[in-house]
Amino acid sequence: METTDAALAFSTLGHPDRLAVFRLLMRFAPRGVRPTEIAQALGLKANTLSHHLADLAAADLVVVERQGRSLYYSVAMDTTEALIGYLALDVGRGRPQFTTPARGPQEDRTMPDKTYDVLFICSGNSARSIFAEALLRDLGGSRFRAHSAGTHPNSALNPFALQVLARNDHAIGELRSKHISEFQQPGAPVMDFVFTVCDTAAAEECPPWPGQPITGHWGVPDPVKATGTEAEKGIVFARTYGALRRRIATFVELPVETLDRLALQASVDALSLTRPQD
Repeated sequence: METTDAALAFSTLGHPDRLAVFRLLMRFAPRGVRPTEIAQALGLKANTLSHHLADLAAADLVVVERQGRSLYYSVAMDTTEALIGYLALDVGRGRPQFTTPARGPQEDRTMPDKTYDVLFICSGNSARSIFAEALLRDLGGSRFRAHSAGTHPNSALNPFALQVLARNDHAIGELRSKHISEFQQPGAPVMDFVFTVCDTAAAEECPPWPGQPITGHWGVPDPVKATGTEAEKGIVFARTYGALRRRIATFVELPVETLDRLALQASVDALSLTRPQD
């Protein structure tokens, strides 16, 4: 990256609100986010956000794509990679203490052959992340240990979710709603993968997880918000379960043990980009 381009990027990110927008988009990367969702998550006025997005786009830090009637903003991954590389390799002269945290230790560039701990995060931990936990537990076999948690967990699991799981022969007796703090305590499992499965969870200000896990955002619509008759609500929950089942079935087939971390992250990103109904 040229110094002039880096200077523009750094000056653009120097505004607290623009930095907040960029950080939020990074939590959704590589997927795009609609401006209304960004504004709601960050508490910004629409016209103010519009100016910030225009400045970020002018610095080539974000890109915009139209899907139907909606605009979706996402991080410009190539520019971001170049900016981080410029800071670590050019400004930092490639000193190990600057490059090791970003790239990971040499011996950790591939995933070890072991049982992998996977955490699914949702807001309420009553339906979507519970679906994901049960699905990975049963589809992943002994290769994965599945966990789920919520940023604002409900006190009880959603009855429609439990009905769908039971109808698909998943054991539900030990499933419960949990707060993410349960997995941030000393002695908690070190996660190899952390996935958010709803838009609210991805927008939450969650701290980085130790151990540099592979991360992804697999957002699907919230079935709890479904309206209509009991039967119509049940159909929405069944569709949500089906969407997560397709993603997780693909995930468990990844050759985790043979992929380096960059290739594995790219594979997870590809799954993030698939639409829930695909």
